[in-house]
Amino acid sequence: MSFDAVTRESFLRRYAQGAALLRQAWDEVPVEARGWRPGDGRWSAHEVVVHCADSETYAATRIRLLLAEAEPLIVGYDETTWAHRFDYHASDPELALRLIETTRAHTAAMLDRLPEEAWGRVGRHTHSGPYSTDDWLRSYGEHLEIHAAQIRRNLAAWSSRHGGTQHGR
Repeated sequence: MSFDAVTRESFLRRYAQGAALLRQAWDEVPVEARGWRPGDGRWSAHEVVVHCADSETYAATRIRLLLAEAEPLIVGYDETTWAHRFDYHASDPELALRLIETTRAHTAAMLDRLPEEAWGRVGRHTHSGPYSTDDWLRSYGEHLEIHAAQIRRNLAAWSSRHGGTQHGR
């Protein structure tokens, strides 16, 4: 389903603002809470940020494939496997945040220059089948909002277990 111009513009704004939302959520987490996991198989705020960096770099490639190639194959990945294989806790979250901010800014600028006819292109996703530019925009327009909320839920859970509501660095 293709977006109308108003819906697309709304998702483009959300996409452009996502990195700032994630940074703000991260900055609210005390240093001692950043590596804390809220449960087995759940990610820490640190792991969430590094996941977002991996996801954003791949997302930037995905949209370029959709826009430039004829019927591109968009390969899915297992984010849990990536978190383990690439030892997210060993990664520098500040580098990850800067990568997210730069990748988002660069891609948002490119998207703002697209003519209307560029939208509506379709490739094939290995996990979900047909995958359009609007599918991409919906997914990544929300992606960092979802993870900023996840970080805040982690902080709330950590705070409730550690007797307070500590915020900031």
